Amino acid sequence: MRPNYNNNLKTLGPQSVRLVSTLYEENKPVFRLEDVRRILSLQELPASNFVRQLVNRGVATRLKPGLFILVPQELGREREYMGSPLIVARELAGGKGYYLSHGTAMEIHGMVTQPQLVVHVTTMEKRRPVHIMGTDFQFITCKKEHFFGISEHWVTKQEKVMVSDKEKTVIDGLRQPEYCGGITETAKGVWMRRQNLDADRLIEYAITMDIGAVIRRLGYILELYGIGSPEKLEYLRDHLTDTYVKLDPLLPPEGKFIRKWRLHLNVSPDELLSVVRT
Repeated sequence: MRPNYNNNLKTLGPQSVRLVSTLYEENKPVFRLEDVRRILSLQELPASNFVRQLVNRGVATRLKPGLFILVPQELGREREYMGSPLIVARELAGGKGYYLSHGTAMEIHGMVTQPQLVVHVTTMEKRRPVHIMGTDFQFITCKKEHFFGISEHWVTKQEKVMVSDKEKTVIDGLRQPEYCGGITETAKGVWMRRQNLDADRLIEYAITMDIGAVIRRLGYILELYGIGSPEKLEYLRDHLTDTYVKLDPLLPPEGKFIRKWRLHLNVSPDELLSVVRT
């Protein structure tokens, strides 16, 4: 449901009404100082002072320097309002050249059992982490050639964000399990959504990424869970080199080696299969 700002407008001056109404019409509850300057034809300093007054009156909340959000009327003069962290993540990334990924994408796709405490955003430009009102936003840099497998996710009826599709979410998790809670959590996500995952697309994505560790981990997990045809798994194996990698890069190098997938199994098959029994 669209937030109601109309009652707020009754107590505002003409410039404030113009700004809030225009932001509302443009569907931009999260806005920047540049938007204020554009809508009200103000220079930077007057625009900053103007927004500061809106924040002091509880009409808007400052998310970070230069980035603000309108406070819905039903919340009154709320000073600590952030709205949807997913929409804020989009705006922190500049609204383009990004996608929600890893643990955040897993939560969106129903691949986790616990709420995620960090919002993960993949971008092609390096960005520093941001902490806003108790929420951490972690930015993960991605090469342009790995920027694929992205779909739209509607957060509300008016607001959408870009997120990795289910298969790319798995591939990203196999590449960087540290942003998903480890390889076991990534594998659990595969099992939870096994009926909806496209095994052929998973394999295609892994080959496109051309990262040996991803190919090894994917092949092993698919085989362990009985997902995908033997022919496609063999196709994955054709892309292996003789090098061995750890199944979970976050854990110590212990456990047995499996030649078929050139993996050091520092997470036991029983641990990965335990999710099947629960």
